[in-house]
Amino acid sequence: MAGKPKLHYTKGRGKMESIRWLLAAAGVEFEEEFIEKKEDLDKLCNGGFLLFQQVPMVEIDGMKMVQSRAIANYIAAKYNLCGKDLKERAWIDMYVEGTTDLMGMIMIIPLQPADKKDKHLALIIERATTRYFPVYEKALKDHGQDYLVGNKLSWADIHLLEAILMAEECKADILSAFPLLQAFKGRISNVPTIKKFLQPGSKRKPQPDEKYIANVRKIFNV
Repeated sequence: MAGKPKLHYTKGRGKMESIRWLLAAAGVEFEEEFIEKKEDLDKLCNGGFLLFQQVPMVEIDGMKMVQSRAIANYIAAKYNLCGKDLKERAWIDMYVEGTTDLMGMIMIIPLQPADKKDKHLALIIERATTRYFPVYEKALKDHGQDYLVGNKLSWADIHLLEAILMAEECKADILSAFPLLQAFKGRISNVPTIKKFLQPGSKRKPQPDEKYIANVRKIFNV
């Protein structure tokens, strides 16, 4: 029997958080080995464990996988979260890429200079409500089903819920004009494995605070 996947990353969200979400939604228990100082990262690099000298890295099925998209693709395929055929997979990929773009904007908020944060936050809210969320609202309206693709839980649904919750941290009522997304949020949040991940004490990571960001800057020299 294969051991639990082991995740190597800092003790925060970053590019690993979506991987945590996928594993949790699939009901897969995983272990984490945190990079807490630069020496921890150097040890992985010097040991030849990081293909491109970058994290995240996930040890799974005898592999040391790097590159967040490759890791997520593997997990989604392994646990049947990427559709029943190539067309469904293409739609899932398109939706995931959209939410990835939005989440990428949100993730860099803590790294913005103080005098630019308000402007960046306003841009996130504008893009979320005019570019991204209307797409998912329309998709749900057009097909009248509970999930984005194939009327079955997929990576696209998991990723969208993660993006919604991140966007709500920017503006609590950001879904006010999107009733179908509000209902979607409720449904996906109540999928048993996801509901468990959303409970206090799970391996879901909190919003990054100043202390965490300062440590990340030290580890990665940014």
